[in-house]
Amino acid sequence: MHEMALMGDILNLVGTDARKNNIKKVKKVNLIVGDLSNALPDALELAFDVYKRQNIDFLDIHSELIIQKEAAKAVCTICGTEYIPEQKIAVCPMCHIPTGKLISGETFKVDSYEGD
Repeated sequence: MHEMALMGDILNLVGTDARKNNIKKVKKVNLIVGDLSNALPDALELAFDVYKRQNIDFLDIHSELIIQKEAAKAVCTICGTEYIPEQKIAVCPMCHIPTGKLISGETFKVDSYEGD
């Protein structure tokens, strides 16, 4: 489960920034996770729960992880049809040619965090 490593990296980034800004406790971490980002939201939530129970100095048991899911969308570079791809390389439903360009759905980032 690579989500444990991903969450570890996220918490390192958030913790470093929180300390730099004199934030003692992070109450909420907001992530954006695209449908095609190769990260599973449920596994990220599980990993977050594991980390917050490990007595990390800037988290407590009440800290929350909020995940905003980003839908996958693609546009065909030939006919301009917008569609929802099931994978990164997808066949246009109109042209039946794999010429789609992803316009959303790959995002994986910390959008913000809140704390005291």
